Order: sequence, then structure tokens, then C-alpha cells
Amino acid sequence: MLAKKVQSITPSPTFVINAKAKEMKNKGINIIDFGVGEPDFDTPSHIKEAAIQAIKEGFTRYTPVAGYPELQEAICYKLKKDNQLFYQPQEIVVSNGAKHSLSNAFAALLNPGDEVIIPAPYWVSYPEIVKINGGVPVILPASVKHNFKITADAIAAALTARTKAIIVNSPNNPTGQIYTRSELEEIADLAVNHNLYIISDEIYEKLIYGEQQHISIASLGEEIQARTIVINGVSKTYAMTGWRIGYTASPAHIAKLMSSLQSHATSNANSIAQRAALAAILGSQDCVEQMKAAFAKRRDYMVQKIKAIPKLTCIEPDGTFYLFVDVSNLFGHNYQGQVITDSLSFATLLLEKAQVALIPGTAFGAPDYVRFSYTLDLEQAQEGIERLEKFILQLN
Repeated sequence: MLAKKVQSITPSPTFVINAKAKEMKNKGINIIDFGVGEPDFDTPSHIKEAAIQAIKEGFTRYTPVAGYPELQEAICYKLKKDNQLFYQPQEIVVSNGAKHSLSNAFAALLNPGDEVIIPAPYWVSYPEIVKINGGVPVILPASVKHNFKITADAIAAALTARTKAIIVNSPNNPTGQIYTRSELEEIADLAVNHNLYIISDEIYEKLIYGEQQHISIASLGEEIQARTIVINGVSKTYAMTGWRIGYTASPAHIAKLMSSLQSHATSNANSIAQRAALAAILGSQDCVEQMKAAFAKRRDYMVQKIKAIPKLTCIEPDGTFYLFVDVSNLFGHNYQGQVITDSLSFATLLLEKAQVALIPGTAFGAPDYVRFSYTLDLEQAQEGIERLEKFILQLN
């Protein structure tokens, strides 16, 4: 028999939509794709030049498993400057993307049967990474009245003798919501009092709009920092998704475990990409501000247009590049005899009949919703929204 652990992994509900959209694109059909979870901008030129220079210098060999020392030092500098977090290089582990960092973190923390509390809506891979590492995902739905943010009281009610860790994702994928200092303080107090770990996924921290501010839960005191593994990377902030550089910041004894694991799994992250990441972190941040300004403009447009479409509702995102839209008022309606029963059937019909791709909320533990990515230019977004509205107005 093949591995039960791997067989327990749930296939992504997005697979059908993504595969269908790709098939249609290959046939030359013009698809407006709101499903892509990566910036549509090119990696900034100074970052690419750093990679080219690394190749020219022959920086193409193994680095230390946990990362190129200068990059580890730069990450410590960034965490101090941006997040008021104080780490030493030996507490930083550079990996092949933030997903790899999450895998390392759960592998280091979990024993078979340990429970991890995952607020829903959640990023699609959280439950599966927990299961791969022998843990049990405990899904804790967050209500729309709390802007999809879980409360410390709700967490406390879900605790059992097997609870090991809590995931905090702020800004959140897919909702774009951000936890406030007071909300994080309550969760931190609970974690310390119950001897729990926090996995703090902060990959979207730079993509925040308006007056909102990102706060790392690890910055709220020595006790919670000692129980937190911070997850971050360069993919979203610098349009470097394909470069595959993520990192963790954690107490040295946990970092040592993750480094040991990585030494046998993948060794170091790509040496050239590490030099590129160094240039990204230490170089000019103007590119980040320019990209964020473009996302903010798209966000404002999308929110305005979606709220004007009958039967759709949404909460304005404070961060990320996602808009989470409630489509439950469409359930039971039909398009040319085909009934919409849930967000997956809605997304499937919308793709087939209007050539608009988006991600059903079933992927995120929120079956009444769909996720729009505003990682496409305003002209495409306008076309996509017009197709969406026309489709909805034709429902019976």
C-alpha cells in the first residue's frame, strides 16, 4: 500500500477551474483571469542585475544550508527595521519559497496527532501541509461580522489537550484583512498561557493600503517571540514568485531543527536567487511603492464595481491583492437551465459561459465566496467585471 499520509491530502478545489482555464487559453479563447495569485509586474531590474552579476562572479555553488550569511544578516536588518524584531543570523533559515518554510516549520513542531488551529478562510495549502507533517488541522471559521478575523475567545473554545499551534495570516489570503495590535495581543496572551506555538505568515506585509499597519505578533514581547515562527519571503513584495526564496525567523533551537531537516531534503535554496533576494531587501524600495500604488488603484476600482452588481457583496480588503466576494445570493439561480449550487459551480459556469476565471471559496474553507485577484491591469479588470455583470443579469 502506498503512503496513507500522502493519500490523505485533499486535491485542490481550484484544479478543475485552473485546468479548464488553461485548456481554453490554449485554444485561443480570451480568458480574463482573476485567479492568478502573483503580481503581474516584472521583477525590478536592479534585482535581476544582481542575479546576473552573481552568475558572472561564479556564485553558483552550494551555500550554507540555512542561507547565504549576508542574506541572513540582511533579513535580520529588515526584521529589526520593519517589524521591531531582533534576531541573530543563526535564527534565520532561508528556504525554497515561503511554502517550503511552512513545511519546515510544521515538520519541526508536530508529532503525530498534534492539532493546529487554522482560522477560515485560509490559504489553501495550510491544512494539507499540516497533514503531510502528521498533524491534525482544526478549522475554525471566522465570521464576516468580525471581518473574517478569529478571536482569542473562539480559539480558547477550540483548544484541546492536543493543540500545538495556531496559524496567524495577516494580511490574510484570501480576505485581505489585517489583525490589529489589540487582536494580536489577545491571541499572544492565549498562546503564552496555554504553551502554544504561533505560525505567523506575513508574506503580504508590504501590500497594505490606507491607514492600516502591519504588526508582527512576535514583536509583542519576549514570551510570544519565543513561541513564534515568522514566515516571510520576497515573492509577493518584489514580484519574485518564480525565484523561490522564503525564510523563517524563530528561536535558535527551532531554526537548528529546520536547517537539519532542510539539509537532507533540499540543501540550500538557489544561490543566485539568494543574491537577488539580498538586492531586493537592501536595495531601493521604490519599486514596492510603485507596485502597491497600482494595486491600490485596482482595488478601489474592483470594490466599487463589485458592490454595484446585484446580489454580490464584499468587504474592502486592507491588504494583499485579493477581493473576497460573497456569491451565496446567486445559489439556486440558473443560467440557461444550469443551476448554481455553490461557489464551485458558479465559478465553473462563469468560466465556460463568460470566459472569466476566479477561485471558488471551497478552496479556502468558505464555500459561499469566490476570490478575485487584482493582479491584472485595469483594462482587463474592466472587461472582466463587465462580463461578470452581464452573466449575472442573465441568471433566472
